[in-house]
Amino acid sequence: MPESTDRRPGDRRPDDTDTGLQRVVSGAALTLTDVTKTYAAQKRPAVDRLSLDIPAGEIVMFVGPSGCGKTTSLKMINRLIEPTSGTITIDGDDIKNHDVNELRRKIGYVIQGGSLFPHMSVADNIGLVPGLLKWDKKRISERADELLDLVGLDPARYRDRFPRELSGGQQQRVGVARGLAADPPVVLMDEPFGAVDPITRQRLQDELLSIQRRLGKTIICVTHDIDEAIKLGDRILILREGAQIAQYDTPETILAAPADAFVEDFVGAGSALKQLNLARVDDIELRQPVTAVLGESGADVRARLDAAGETAVVLLDDRRRPVGWVFRRSLPDGPITAPRGAELLRVDRQATLNDALDTMLASAYGGAIVTGSRDRFRGVVTFEAVTEHIRSTARDATGREPGVAQAEAAARDGGS
Repeated sequence: MPESTDRRPGDRRPDDTDTGLQRVVSGAALTLTDVTKTYAAQKRPAVDRLSLDIPAGEIVMFVGPSGCGKTTSLKMINRLIEPTSGTITIDGDDIKNHDVNELRRKIGYVIQGGSLFPHMSVADNIGLVPGLLKWDKKRISERADELLDLVGLDPARYRDRFPRELSGGQQQRVGVARGLAADPPVVLMDEPFGAVDPITRQRLQDELLSIQRRLGKTIICVTHDIDEAIKLGDRILILREGAQIAQYDTPETILAAPADAFVEDFVGAGSALKQLNLARVDDIELRQPVTAVLGESGADVRARLDAAGETAVVLLDDRRRPVGWVFRRSLPDGPITAPRGAELLRVDRQATLNDALDTMLASAYGGAIVTGSRDRFRGVVTFEAVTEHIRSTARDATGREPGVAQAEAAARDGGS
């Protein structure tokens, strides 16, 4: 199936501009036709004749009130819950044509908390499904290292650790890696980031967008958070009770033209502010600060800072990944080493402007470091750039500077 052209502003698919490679869609198209799930103890079906087309290579977010059937609908795709009736096809192939265990090994599954086996190392957790598929040990080991790198964890540091030695965010990254291990065309996610703190949640969302930019999987994700759905989804499916479709569309359309009062109430107040979740860091021009590579002479870097009139340098490793942001006064005379302390705050180029603003508020450097594929450095997003983008968007929408309409209204009110 050809890739959808309905894209958010700033989304540069199908090209990956970090690597110069054409983005490949490796996902599969799904079709649900009159899918129903009934339980003997319930008068009404949990899912009632759900019909849905999910394009290949897109992220589709399932949202709706508690008990509406979104998780049941998700689990019927890999037959963790068997449909009572109806058909589900993946690239035209009915899932009932396959042994259930074989089917599940070909569909990635990521749940809240990562659900790692505590007695197995990180590498063994990631290699579980490839092992069941009879991959050889060398291939499994290489795949585990590749995926750890993809989710932002150094393989040499993390492959032999056990889940108890990882933070919640690190466990969730490993869970995502395990879901991708056998290179499945379809990945199911059930509230994958619901059990972590807001900063880690933002970072994991950014990681998912970065991974999807490279791999082009078909991802179906259940969430209770409409803001998360707006940020991550190419399309959003809003369900009523019984998995009845209230609206299935792009985030832009749902925010601008909710189908009815139910959707409008579910999206909630402040839809204008939620539009900030559609604007991406990629939409604005990044500042290019002075950078230095670990091991460079601090004296040489200070000279570059003085020439540029800047007070801080962004430190990069040999793969152009940011490892620190250091003020001039803290630079040594000799070789620069990686700073110790808290993890460097940064945002992915597909992060929302809301996320960028949150990160900048926690930064002492007047901006936020922006990364792209493989966490490579792209530049710095600043308050000035974000506010100018917001002003520009308002001018484009109204033909006037922000605040003019409010001033005119105030003048009319004062003269009445």
